[in-house]
Amino acid sequence: MPVFIHVLALAVFAQGTSEFMLSGLVPGIARDLSVSVGAAASLTSAYAIGMIVGAPVMAALSARWPRRRALAGFLTAFVIVHVIGAVTTDFAVLFGTRIVAAVVNAGFLAVAMSVATALVPPSRHARATAVLLSGVTLSCVAGVPAGALLGDWSGWRSAFWAVAALCLPALALVFHRAPADAAGREEVSIRREARALGSRPVRRAMLLAAVVNGATFATFAYLAVIATDITHLPEAAVPALLAAFGVGAFAGVTTAGRTADGELGRGPLLALCALPLGWALLATTSGYPAPLFLVTALQGALSFGIGSTLVTRVMRTAQEAPSLGGSFATVALNAGAFLGPLIAGAATGTTDDYRGAAWVSAALAATAVAMVAASGAGAARARARAEEAG
Repeated sequence: MPVFIHVLALAVFAQGTSEFMLSGLVPGIARDLSVSVGAAASLTSAYAIGMIVGAPVMAALSARWPRRRALAGFLTAFVIVHVIGAVTTDFAVLFGTRIVAAVVNAGFLAVAMSVATALVPPSRHARATAVLLSGVTLSCVAGVPAGALLGDWSGWRSAFWAVAALCLPALALVFHRAPADAAGREEVSIRREARALGSRPVRRAMLLAAVVNGATFATFAYLAVIATDITHLPEAAVPALLAAFGVGAFAGVTTAGRTADGELGRGPLLALCALPLGWALLATTSGYPAPLFLVTALQGALSFGIGSTLVTRVMRTAQEAPSLGGSFATVALNAGAFLGPLIAGAATGTTDDYRGAAWVSAALAATAVAMVAASGAGAARARARAEEAG
């Protein structure tokens, strides 16, 4: 595997850490900037907004850009907005930097995916993509807990500085090693691909992915405050809790990558059915440290395992939109990452109980199960009508 693909994975690791690290920094940001916990947790939604808007737009705009200039430009902008976020005392400015960071993150991913597959023969495209996206999973395992630990030791701003610093080696290597030529992709018909993405199977796959990811992030955005306010753990324990979620996520993604192909077979269906039960269990046992850690790790595995399966499912149903299919899978997942914490914030604000976030996750996961059941029943009726007609 070319070394430069690992360079890109390092940048994706830094960007993934930035996207997810807010879960462990919410209490500190709320105190320092004198905002509510719900407002601080909305920074996760801000990033999701940027990814939702940025993914399809940047995928289309960057299709023919010179690769070195595009990668370096996106990564430089990512560093700059993190420096601004680290020094600002205005919550509105911090919110804005999260949106901009997400937009340039989406642009970087769009170009990086093209570069990674261009550097290897077609038989190794899947492996190159897996290496690139491993940065996201590893950010959950190591980057997010490390960011929370750094925030606990030196304040939340130090985590923003660390992300900016982590991007600098990758940025230097991009300037020296990235291909300088154009992306080399065939002319993209945005209108044709948009029509393909509007088909019913693609819409259903995207909606299911959004609902499941909404369930994941409704609670993930509140894990730190659940640990400190409900379980009464010290803030120093938050990184360990996030690491438990990350280890579970890594196990779930690894298992799904080996056993799932985007189809909702027996294993993925059982995991999906277990999701609402797991979130309900977390809500009812979160007052006790041991169950909180165990259920958090389990839900990380189930959520990310199902999530990665659904990403593959979106890509499979969107084969007629090769340029935009991946970006719209990103849109589906980040739509959930935006709406989940938003709904959880409304629930916890009404009840003044952060366990409400887990109940929101349980309700969203149950909705996903109902969607799959309804789709299966509809498919069965269609087969029966076809048999009768035949």
